Amino acid sequence: MAGLSVRGWVTGGGAVGVLVATGAWAMWPAGVDGRLWGEVRPVIEARLAADSRGSGYGEAVPGIDARWFCRAEALELDEREGLIRAGVNTLCMEYGVHDRALVECSGGSYPQVVRLVREADGGFRVLSRESPPDGAGYAEWTESHFGVFAESAAEGSLSADSLEAEARAHFGLPAGGPVGEC
Repeated sequence: MAGLSVRGWVTGGGAVGVLVATGAWAMWPAGVDGRLWGEVRPVIEARLAADSRGSGYGEAVPGIDARWFCRAEALELDEREGLIRAGVNTLCMEYGVHDRALVECSGGSYPQVVRLVREADGGFRVLSRESPPDGAGYAEWTESHFGVFAESAAEGSLSADSLEAEARAHFGLPAGGPVGEC
């Protein structure tokens, strides 16, 4: 077999470049400041959990001590004059405990636009949250609220693994094991 031609090297090099660029984009969305995201993410996730209270099945089941756990993933992040617009993909799960085992009671995942303000003390406060309507209008809402790349990322699903681990730690349960139904 003869050596690879120059044309083959250029084609192969170009393909590798595209793969590397695609992998980098998939790992971290363009335009997202990692430092700012690290500051606003806990505020967003706390607000998601607080706003979820009262909406789950598990809260009505006696004795399981149900609680909401939420995760947000940045799709877009922009700060202008102390106002932050965060386009996020979210996952909130309601977990409880039954017979010393973790049970999943409710949950939901959808994109949102969260607006925050930087407070004088350097912290952040959520001003508003917008989410798409159920059913008709969902795709149009997502298209009108996100850029092309963020829109396609908003269609992806988030893993509940980290939320399960957080719930197990909260309830003092050992790692692993099956998750039952409420």
